[in-house]
Amino acid sequence: MRSLIIINGYPRGEKFFTQGKSIQKSLERLGVSTDLKKNGEVFAILQKDGRVQAEFAKQYDFMVYLDKDKYLPRMLEKLGVRLFNRSESIETCDDKMLTYLALSNSGLLLAKTISAPLCYTEGAEVNDTFLRNVADELGFPLVAKECYGSFGTGVHLVHGMPELKEVAQKCLQKPHLFQEYLAESSGRDVRVIVVGGTALGCMERVAQAGEFRSNIELGGTGRKVELPSDYIKTAERVAEVLGLDYCGVDLLETREGPVVCEVNSNAFFEGFEQVTGLNVSDAYAAHIVKTMKK
Repeated sequence: MRSLIIINGYPRGEKFFTQGKSIQKSLERLGVSTDLKKNGEVFAILQKDGRVQAEFAKQYDFMVYLDKDKYLPRMLEKLGVRLFNRSESIETCDDKMLTYLALSNSGLLLAKTISAPLCYTEGAEVNDTFLRNVADELGFPLVAKECYGSFGTGVHLVHGMPELKEVAQKCLQKPHLFQEYLAESSGRDVRVIVVGGTALGCMERVAQAGEFRSNIELGGTGRKVELPSDYIKTAERVAEVLGLDYCGVDLLETREGPVVCEVNSNAFFEGFEQVTGLNVSDAYAAHIVKTMKK
């Protein structure tokens, strides 16, 4: 077999290459000849007769898609290419509100969430009536999130109406949402890596002092933990509902049980491997090869 790993076309830091190279080595140890390219180093086109054309795709039996661009993967799937993960799953996970909607009515606990109206009018003022309804429903503090963003960016803890109006105004031209603040899990969450529908391992992340976001990129620290079965089942159910071959599921610990915070279809695993001692790339490669041989 021959495969191609596609990473972001404009990578911010070595970690993008590290992730791809790690999976590349794992696939090659299993006998799969594997190339690694940035999105943009490959070329696909929609012809005027409606055909999708991508000559490079003919060289490969499958592709590992480590980018969030939603157009190229859909074009490749039009040509019958098997992607890990699939384009619909990547697109859903990239938009936090779409993620929550996809997970709704599936037996999972979610934070109470209100989506903000989309605004396409330059210079518009945020709707005060909407914000008052948000405040009445969620109380303060509450969490404001931009629907697109990684590493904790675009996530704000809001303490009152003046701050809510300020944050909402800044986010007005971007898709965003508001959520209840779960104080009992502030500054702490659990990252579960799921491969092929099975939870591989768990890492608790704890924020640095004065920070409510637990992302490692923001100074948080991680440690390996053993979780109760309901947390494992929740993470595996998330992957099942979203159709993910691989993902990182972030869970908040509450008295009611695990609450799904976010899902990352291309979760970076270098820090996770260091903390847990697990080899994520080998597990992912084994799942891919097993799937392709069926």
